[in-house]
This record gives sequence, structure tokens and C-alpha cells, in this order.
Amino acid sequence: QVQLVESGGGLVQPGGSLRLSCAASGIIFRFYAMGWYRQAPGKQRELVASITSGGERNYADSVKGRFTISRDNAKTTVYLQMNSLKPEDTAVYYCNAQLGGADYWGKGTLVTVSS
Repeated sequence: QVQLVESGGGLVQPGGSLRLSCAASGIIFRFYAMGWYRQAPGKQRELVASITSGGERNYADSVKGRFTISRDNAKTTVYLQMNSLKPEDTAVYYCNAQLGGADYWGKGTLVTVSS
């Protein structure tokens, strides 16, 4: 059974930092492209950052220079380091794993950026 479990969300002030983690099980993690998506209230889910099995990274323009995605294949975990957080980063953040036709999602973790 595939499981993607996100953690690390919470309430943070503008300008602050959070690190999200996504622990994967039930997949051969090192072969999968991993991604972080987010969905704000009333908006569509959008890609935040992704990392291929070979380590290539891609970022949404809105988070470039502030967020960093990384992966630890030994721990089957993908991370999202979020710095200089803004109120507009408030959303539920979802972990995603993709390989060919396989597409798995976590249940999400809420990030709220507010003073």
C-alpha cells in the first residue's frame, strides 16, 4: 500500500521559515519524481516544486529563491524548505509521487502565514 505522509505545517509569521517533510512508503522511492503542490482556499491546486529521480529541480516562479526542494532516497523522504514566507503562501501543501502512469498523493499539511 502506497503512503505519502506530510508533516511540518503550521502557523508562521510573515518572513518566517518552515520545513515540510513527506515520508513515502510502498514505492521504490528512488525511481519516482517527487513534487510539492499547494491549494489555497478558492483556488486550483498548483505545482510548487518538483525533483526528478536524478535530482533535477523545478520551481514555480512565485517561490523561486525562497523555497528549496530536496530528497533523501535512503530515508525515502522529500523535503520542502520554505523561507521568507508570505501570506500568499498560505495553503494546504500536498506531496506527490509520479512514475510513468503511477500518480500518488498525500493528504496534505496546512501552512498558514499570518501575523
